[in-house]
Formats: sequence, C-alpha cells, structure tokens
Amino acid sequence: MSEKITLEMSRRRALFMALAAPLGLALPFTVLRGSDAEAAAGGPGGRAAGSPDDRPQIAQQTAAPQPAPQAAAPQTAPQTGTERRQRRRTARTERRQERRTARTERRQERRTARKERREERRTARKERREERQTGRAQRRELRTGGEQKKQ
Repeated sequence: MSEKITLEMSRRRALFMALAAPLGLALPFTVLRGSDAEAAAGGPGGRAAGSPDDRPQIAQQTAAPQPAPQAAAPQTAPQTGTERRQRRRTARTERRQERRTARTERRQERRTARKERREERRTARKERREERQTGRAQRRELRTGGEQKKQ
C-alpha cells in the first residue's frame, strides 16, 4: 500500500513540477523587469527608481507620452489604445467622406444622363413636328395649287 501512495505522490509531484516550472521561470522575469518608465528613469546613474529625484520624471513620462515622429519608419502596431482609436476614427471618417463623394458623383452622373436623354427626346420631338408641318404645308400647297390652276 505504501508503494501505491508513494507512486501516486510522485506522479502528482511530477505533474505539479511540470506545470509550475514555466510559471516559476516567467514570474521572476516580469517581477525583475519592472515598468518601462522605471527602467528609463533609473538609467546609468545607479539611483533607485523610487528615489524622490526620479518621481517627478516618472510621473511626467507616464502622464504624457511623447508621440512618435512621423518621419521615422512606419510602425506595424500603434503604441497606445488612444492612437489605435484615433486611427480607426480617421479611417472611418475618410471612408465616410469617400462614400459621400462617390454618392455625389453618381448622383451628378444620373442627373447629366437624365438631362441628355431629355434633350434627345426634345430634339427628336421637334424634328418630328417640323416634318409634320412641312408635310402639311406641302400637301396644302398641292391642294391649293391645284385649285388655283383650275380657276
């Protein structure tokens, strides 16, 4: 029975070690790393990051991050959530503006096409009227011209 207990304990211990080992390695790295602001403020001076001289500098760095210059290489991902939201907003407004201009252009094209079709109908109607009038005048001329010859 004791063999079964020790075998079961060793299996549990091995499973625990297998799961806890990566966590044990990752935890000290994150704890030792600290924040980027503390690392930048600590610098090569050898002072502690929480010293009274560094506190205003850390607060200044974390409160107002400086925007990255646009002349630098394009970044693959924005640095903050605010920048991402702003880019999404600007992209959304640009797409909206493009849709508006495209809609206006389509509307203008429809109007000009309508105007051209209307003009074609008017000219065709005018030509038909003129043909009818000239035809009537010619027939009248034939009738009246023939009657005048009889008299």
